[in-house]
Amino acid sequence: MAKNILEFEKPIIELEKKIEEMRSYDGSLDIKDEVKKLEQKVNQLKMNIYDNLTRWQKVQLARHPERPYTLDYIYNMTTDFIELHGDRQFKDDKAIVAGLAAIDEYKVMIIGQQKGRDTKSNLYRNFGMANPEGYRKALRLMKLAEKFNIPVITMIDTPGAYPGLEAEQRGQAEAIARNLFEMSKLKVPIIVVIIGEGASGGALGIGIGDRILMLQNTWYSVISPESCSSILWRSWEYKEQAAEALKLTAEDLLEQKLIDRIVPEPLGGAHKDPVAMAATLKNVLKEELAQLIKIKPDKLFQNRIDKFGKMGVYVE
Repeated sequence: MAKNILEFEKPIIELEKKIEEMRSYDGSLDIKDEVKKLEQKVNQLKMNIYDNLTRWQKVQLARHPERPYTLDYIYNMTTDFIELHGDRQFKDDKAIVAGLAAIDEYKVMIIGQQKGRDTKSNLYRNFGMANPEGYRKALRLMKLAEKFNIPVITMIDTPGAYPGLEAEQRGQAEAIARNLFEMSKLKVPIIVVIIGEGASGGALGIGIGDRILMLQNTWYSVISPESCSSILWRSWEYKEQAAEALKLTAEDLLEQKLIDRIVPEPLGGAHKDPVAMAATLKNVLKEELAQLIKIKPDKLFQNRIDKFGKMGVYVE
């Protein structure tokens, strides 16, 4: 059986394995009709499973190790990408990649969290958990984009900001807070895309924008289901209940008006067809950019302030 198979995907994999065995059959019986029936059964099973995923199952899909990351989208969607490095204060944070690129006729600054594919690359990328210098690098490049009137696209995929002692010593909270303040009044369009998992302030540190998009099988929340479970129930065993209570999927957040649009994924998740997923996202980004660049900077800034000011519920 293939690796990286989630528990709810196992019935699909078993049937696909049977189809492969039948296709390799070289006996005297004609089994083409049987293969066709089984293929139809697999397609129906896929639709039934992936159209009815629980919130916890979507969290698992968002974390799938084969899921495309920021650099995958950059290489599939853009041309002339020039990566820019460093915060000009401490060092270059490899957990955040950023640079100038072109999405067809649109020049953009792309900034996003980047995870690794194996142990070595995950250590190099710090598992997608940025230090303060990562957020300061992001802000430096946003300001550069503003100077040259270039739209900003951020891609969120992180289990959270790095919680280590050295990160706190270098001002993790201040770096994230500064980004929230500065992004809110940036005078160029900002499009935020949650491409995987969006956890806590680590995600919000590059998450203020004019348009907030979420891929279909992603999550975005103030806390992960496991951490929520450990706080409320003193155990990680209740992570599924926590995921349900947090209402952290794209559909939940669209209903709560915390995001603006859901980007559909290929059946089974973005990792099933990364090239098609990138093509879909590219078209969506071009649509959004076409609308946003028409808005004057002062109006853009005020709309963004109003947008985030309306979020949440409170009683005086």
